Amino acid sequence: MKIDQLFSVSGKSAVITGGASGFGLAAGRALAMNGADVTLIDMNADALAAAAKSLADDGLTVATAVADVTGKEAIRKAIDDAAACCGGIDILFANAGISGGPGFLQTDGSRNPATQIENQSNEVWEKVLDVNVMGIVKTIQSAVPHMKKQGHGRIVVTSSCSATKTEVFVGSGYVISKAALGHLVRQLAHELAAFNITVNAISPGPAATNIAGGRMKDPEAAKLFSRYIPMHRVAQPEDVVGALLFFASPASAYVTGAEILVDGGAVLGIAD
Repeated sequence: MKIDQLFSVSGKSAVITGGASGFGLAAGRALAMNGADVTLIDMNADALAAAAKSLADDGLTVATAVADVTGKEAIRKAIDDAAACCGGIDILFANAGISGGPGFLQTDGSRNPATQIENQSNEVWEKVLDVNVMGIVKTIQSAVPHMKKQGHGRIVVTSSCSATKTEVFVGSGYVISKAALGHLVRQLAHELAAFNITVNAISPGPAATNIAGGRMKDPEAAKLFSRYIPMHRVAQPEDVVGALLFFASPASAYVTGAEILVDGGAVLGIAD
């Protein structure tokens, strides 16, 4: 098979949550550029409109839907509408997620009393688990019936390198939510394999996206985190595109329950 066929997504229907910015927008751009019919879903209507305009300015047309992944009926309607418009759902990029707040250490190495486990807000934990775990579950639940009906599908979840290691500057709720996603991916990969539906994860490291208020877009914060990354930089949204195209295309036809780290070596330990 030629490489342009191996990684082809032309004519495929793709739905992306958290699609108005960051990894979601970069993925939407890449899929649309390569011939996929793309629907971007996001809870921020203004950001979604700006994203669609940005793509249109580049000659790319995408559909959009405003929905919060924590609302089961809202996300189901958005995905049902995308399926009706495009004749099914071939690719689902379940990407929406939020931060769990700061970690138990501050950047100067001191401990922040407010973020010690005994003082952490249960509301923060509940929110991050609701979005990062149950939001992914509800999104997948909405897409799977369409994939089963058509006899195939590709589900890709945005996890994190934090799923496999502890963190000092990142909130515990976020780390635990991403660890849960790792096993969710494996469990659903097992369950859905009989229906020719693959389930895989992309696990980025610290990235210059809008998560945590766009913290990594600040040069000083990026510089701090880069000290702990062997490649000496934080991820850019476009860094996930290669892994996504692999999981979305024929190249990964026999791959399920897998995770690709896109972290610049962050899980390997402190950089030299």
